[in-house]
Amino acid sequence: MKQLLNKKIAALVVACTMLFGVGLLAAAGKFGKPKTVIHVVTVKWKEGTTPEQIKAAIDGVEKLAENYPGITNIWLRSIKVQGAGYTHAFVMEFESEDSLKNYAGSKAQLEWYKVYEPIRGQSTTHDITN
Repeated sequence: MKQLLNKKIAALVVACTMLFGVGLLAAAGKFGKPKTVIHVVTVKWKEGTTPEQIKAAIDGVEKLAENYPGITNIWLRSIKVQGAGYTHAFVMEFESEDSLKNYAGSKAQLEWYKVYEPIRGQSTTHDITN
């Protein structure tokens, strides 16, 4: 009886391992092409800007996303930023091109700009979709 149970458990482990492996193979190379819009911003701060001011501006992106319903996701932690003097980047994902268009001049954007614009030296923006 015990040997039969051990054989059943072993067979179950082998079957689960095989299914897991097949699942990994099936998922390899799969990707999506969402219709959302990615708004990528890189920033060069004005000379004399403090780390606290930078933190407030980056934290402000999160508050902005909370107050603008067309933003679905944000990325705030820069790993690598290219370009002389550019030190930070952030990304906002908008649910559609219309959401991005309506964002410009919105109450949420204007409120965030009170913190962001006084310390922004230069920025580049890239809007990307499928």
